[in-house]
Amino acid sequence: MPNAENWQGDVLRDLRGATPQGTPQQGPQGPAGQPQGAPAGPGFPTQSAPAPEADYGYPPVQHPGHQAAPAEQYQQAEQYRAQQYQQQEQHQAQQAQQYQAQQGQQAQQAQQYQADQYQAQQYQAQQAQAQAQAQHAQPYQGQQPRAAYTPSTSAHRTPDSRPVVDKSLVTAGRKPRHGQSFASRATRAVRRTVSSSAAKEVAEITRVAEVLQQPVTTGRQIAVTSIRGGAGKTTVAALLGTTYAHYRQDPVLVVEADPALGSLPLRLGAESLRWTIGDFADIVEPQMSLLDITGYLVQLPGNAWLLPGSQGQIGAMLGSRAYEGVMVSLRRYFGVTVVDCETLPAEVARVALSAAQARILTAPATLEGVTSTYSVLQWMQGLPKHVIAGTVVVLTELVPHPGLDLDEAAEKLRSTGASVQVLPYDRHLAAGGLIRTELLAHSTREAATRLAADVFQLSQKRH
Repeated sequence: MPNAENWQGDVLRDLRGATPQGTPQQGPQGPAGQPQGAPAGPGFPTQSAPAPEADYGYPPVQHPGHQAAPAEQYQQAEQYRAQQYQQQEQHQAQQAQQYQAQQGQQAQQAQQYQADQYQAQQYQAQQAQAQAQAQHAQPYQGQQPRAAYTPSTSAHRTPDSRPVVDKSLVTAGRKPRHGQSFASRATRAVRRTVSSSAAKEVAEITRVAEVLQQPVTTGRQIAVTSIRGGAGKTTVAALLGTTYAHYRQDPVLVVEADPALGSLPLRLGAESLRWTIGDFADIVEPQMSLLDITGYLVQLPGNAWLLPGSQGQIGAMLGSRAYEGVMVSLRRYFGVTVVDCETLPAEVARVALSAAQARILTAPATLEGVTSTYSVLQWMQGLPKHVIAGTVVVLTELVPHPGLDLDEAAEKLRSTGASVQVLPYDRHLAAGGLIRTELLAHSTREAATRLAADVFQLSQKRH
């Protein structure tokens, strides 16, 4: 009888026909592994008892012909799988390196292509500029204009070139001064170093540049005039033309619509004059190209051109009809045109103010200048509303410390509906002659750039 501890195992072994563990095997076996005493023959087939399964504590069954893999074979298999994995990893790493190399090569090819495109554009721009200069140089080399654009009237003649400044007076000019003293420039540099004004200044310059570089659908014309002479009208016109030429990519034109010995060519650095706005009225034709037009103009630094009002001679005349014909013809060639008009109430000045998209009225920062300007603004209030809305009054400081409260004067002028800005005193501008932007005071450059941006925005509002 089985004991209480392993009786279940004994019962299972009996059912399977196996010999309990720990009991002796049967007697000696006969031939072919049969136990002795067992009948042999076809009537008694030999059958071995089934081996116990591993689930019950026995070792796993080994079927006939099956042998366990030796430890060395298992290690070799593991080594082979590890080698295959390493080779696969190396292959993937090589593919990744090749891909990165291809990407780098493609990036280099793209950069080279962009560099080649930029060089080609620069070369085309240089060729176009050289061609424009060659066309511009023809009228100044004693050559006649093209026959296709020669006026049909026999009364027209080619004018002679005249210098802007007489050679005997060239040496009379002194060395140009900086618009701001050295002490003021040093103080400003220190303030910019220790404060955060530099970042604000860069942000303001970026904003103004974006405004000045806006594209135009049709040419914008800006008229500059004043109540009386000596108010800084020509100086403001020259500053505007220089500023637009610096920031814009399309051609900029500066017109001197003041034939009475105007100083605009001198302020802009022109050396000689030939064709004037009165002559140009008989020359311009609709089929002319920009290169044909610029051949009769004075080229200025940058992408700017000058059409003078006279050759510095007394008695030059300019009628309103000739002015209108020239300005209408030139409007499609230039993105921005700055017109230095006569003083009010001249006829051409009034025509220029009405035809322009924006107007600038300069006045000296004095009590007399503000009073006269206020009267003119009151008169302009009776005109169409867009006239005074597109007008900017520029108070020019002719002395370092004007005896006038500029804030109160500007507020009085703004009450009429016009905008007001102040052009501060600048030693370089006060000396006259050629305006060199690198010698202007920082406050002057800021005021000129801000004025150019504000006036340009006003001109964009009227089509």
